[in-house]
Amino acid sequence: MVVLHGLGDSLDRYRWLPDALGLPGMNYLLVNAPDEYFGGYSWYALPGDAAPGVRRSTRLLFELLDAQRAHVFPTGQTVLFGFSQGCLMTIEAGLRYPHRFAGLVGVSGYAHDLERLLREKSPVAAEHRLLLTHGTFDPLIPAGPVREQVRRMRAAGLHIEWREFPKEHTIAGAAEVAVIRAFVEATAGAAGVAPDHRS
Repeated sequence: MVVLHGLGDSLDRYRWLPDALGLPGMNYLLVNAPDEYFGGYSWYALPGDAAPGVRRSTRLLFELLDAQRAHVFPTGQTVLFGFSQGCLMTIEAGLRYPHRFAGLVGVSGYAHDLERLLREKSPVAAEHRLLLTHGTFDPLIPAGPVREQVRRMRAAGLHIEWREFPKEHTIAGAAEVAVIRAFVEATAGAAGVAPDHRS
């Protein structure tokens, strides 16, 4: 599982995730975004024009994923996970990357320039399974517009499981973790995973 954090955060804030998910045999690669941002890191500019940063970070994630493939971590056994900005990057990179993932998990985010993404998605994008979760009380990214994006992505042939939780802009404790765990077990578990290693 490749884990992408949100705006102003870092990989250190996600060291709890492997133990919380409790998935024997799952490897974890926690990743810092490329730009410094008030003591943490950012995947793209906010506020401002996000597009250049999204494109640059997508290229960097492609390079990372290519390197993982070269080090015997097949994309077909890889789950891409992201929160907030990391969710946007999971959707963006995941649907553009030319190889099929075991699964894509996005929490409390949205798709950047959805119409362009749907035009330019990879030939294998329709083979992916996506889990997108969101908070009904999210004050930063309201659920309504994201719900509409999910409808449009489904209409374009993408396989998305959409789950809402009574939460704000966060991960909603055991209930949401359980949904993520079940999804990953059904996707990465079916694909097979490498021996347990947490980093």
